[in-house]
Amino acid sequence: MRAVLQRVDGARVLVNGTTVGEIDGPGILAMVGVTHDDDGNRARRLAAKIYDLRIFDAASLTERGLPLPGDAKEVSASDAELPILVVSQFTLYGDARKGRRPTWDAAAPAHVAEPLVNEVVSELRRRGATVATGDFGADMRVELTNDGPITVLLEV
Repeated sequence: MRAVLQRVDGARVLVNGTTVGEIDGPGILAMVGVTHDDDGNRARRLAAKIYDLRIFDAASLTERGLPLPGDAKEVSASDAELPILVVSQFTLYGDARKGRRPTWDAAAPAHVAEPLVNEVVSELRRRGATVATGDFGADMRVELTNDGPITVLLEV
């Protein structure tokens, strides 16, 4: 599984002009892709990594009035109880090494990918995260304010 994480100061997903998922203020936009040999164990590992990755500046969050435990300089979404917006993104497994058109052969089909993206969301919620989502398989528009900018590629 792959995820592109962006530290954001707000993000939302629209389908046909209607907001289907949104986070307000600091948090993470996680675009999640699934390949053929992924499984529930990888989905749970990816969720843990997303929630525990220390990509937020503690001083900046404290200035915004968010109480933080301890005296760490960098904190995770878990530490700061920040929300996460999860969006399925099969194009993370696109391959454009040859020619001018990417292939999607490495992306898992919807019947494989959807339950695993849902498992990422379930595991994040089980860990205590507030999670918003896109609409699997829909033509989505994603709006975000990248904070930093901080963008990280995760692979498990």
